[in-house]
Amino acid sequence: MILSEQEILRRNKLDELKALGIEPYPSELFDVNFSAQEIHDNYHPELNNFQEVSLAGRLMSVRVMGKASFAELMDSSGRIQLYVNRDEICPGEDKTLYNTVFKKLLDLGDFIGVKGYVFNTQVGETSIHVKELTLLAKALRPLPVVKTRKDEATGEEITYDAFTDPEQRYRQRYVDMVVNPQVRETFIKRTQLVQAMRNYLNDKGYLEVETPILQPLYGGAAARPFKTHHNTLDMTLYLRIANELYLKRLIVGGFDGVYEFSKDFRNEGMSRFHNPEFTQMELYVAYKDYNWMMDLVEEMVERVALALHGKTEVQVGDNVINFQRPWQRYTMFEAIEKFTGVAIGEMDEAALRETAAKLKVGLDPSMGKSKIIDEIFGEHVEPKLIQPTFITDYPVEMSPLAKKHRDHPGLVERFEAICNGKEICNAFSELNDPIDQRQRFEDQLELGKRGDTEAMVLDEDFLRALEYGMPPTAGLGIGIDRLSMIMTNSHSIQDVLFFPQMRPETGG
Repeated sequence: MILSEQEILRRNKLDELKALGIEPYPSELFDVNFSAQEIHDNYHPELNNFQEVSLAGRLMSVRVMGKASFAELMDSSGRIQLYVNRDEICPGEDKTLYNTVFKKLLDLGDFIGVKGYVFNTQVGETSIHVKELTLLAKALRPLPVVKTRKDEATGEEITYDAFTDPEQRYRQRYVDMVVNPQVRETFIKRTQLVQAMRNYLNDKGYLEVETPILQPLYGGAAARPFKTHHNTLDMTLYLRIANELYLKRLIVGGFDGVYEFSKDFRNEGMSRFHNPEFTQMELYVAYKDYNWMMDLVEEMVERVALALHGKTEVQVGDNVINFQRPWQRYTMFEAIEKFTGVAIGEMDEAALRETAAKLKVGLDPSMGKSKIIDEIFGEHVEPKLIQPTFITDYPVEMSPLAKKHRDHPGLVERFEAICNGKEICNAFSELNDPIDQRQRFEDQLELGKRGDTEAMVLDEDFLRALEYGMPPTAGLGIGIDRLSMIMTNSHSIQDVLFFPQMRPETGG
């Protein structure tokens, strides 16, 4: 490992601290009783409150002024100014803690604990008058320094030399969140989003469950899996691409409503909308259909927007998206005709290929009717759906797990919700006819033989479960990462994942 000059200097300081008998990584508990934000929000000089405070956090700035200094401490809630007086923290003859440790051996980024009382400086800044100071953890690498200056013409504060390189930020999220603390707000909102959904579903009496991540057969979606091997059982296993088939087994087993926030894995391309590891919430409710599920999605997502923003309108890039019910609804064929002017509902595969060519949609020979329709929709319709919109009634070939439409032969009872040009959820009236389901699986096998690497496999145990009887059921999958992007106005999926998948580092 090659060290920079600053890293070498910090390691030398570490040795000096030890030589002074100061443990740079003490084991003792440091009892914190307030946060920086609590003090800023609630301190009132006339009340003389916060007279015994204990805080801990990173040392973020120091201004030494002889026998006294000002510094800044940052905890998880924000920053607060410290006033450190030599004779206050070193009441005896020995002034080493101030003269040597504080002034020379502490660095920006070190964790410290302080005890003292709160006061307002002459310029009115809420600060902590430090009576005790303790080193809690020495930082051996310097933080990137984010610098600011005031524009003389406008008086605005301009940030420069910031830690903004996306690759560095995603690789070193721990640094990103320290020097760009606003990033933490994105992840706090993501957690609030999940909690709002969980509260909504729990209030309806649905049961949160867990299903296997390692599966002997992958199913429940059209995607390529990650494959691994179990040594003891000497068998191939797959990381799940969806949890649908297991949750439907639970409906067979007698539960009326089950849901799961699941980590799923798909061995596919990466982009600002795709990460190979992602989170979705799947919900299955007995005795319901896809029309009922559309109403639930509208209500639940509207509640999420209100929980996060206090209103149904959310700023996403240049768009203001309104999640207030009701949302626009189109059938898939209606949407394609609306945005392309072409009615494709009665076309066979040859006509669809000809239409796709006229619309300049790229295809490959392995694609059947469903894939061609999906490509036309993805190219010419989906990007234009900015406000939340339901697309319903898909061709049967596109949806091997959905029930055939009650009124329209050749279609299934399925919807997707599209928002800001991307799918955020997928739902069906679930197929519960085991004979029809077996035929759909067999049709998928034929697509696989044509070269479709995302075609589903035939799951005999799932078919056996259906043969024991599954009640009419509505099912839903919501992409938590994509919904989080929208609700936090994030440009990329990597911005809402703490640790997105990255290529291996090549240097340094």
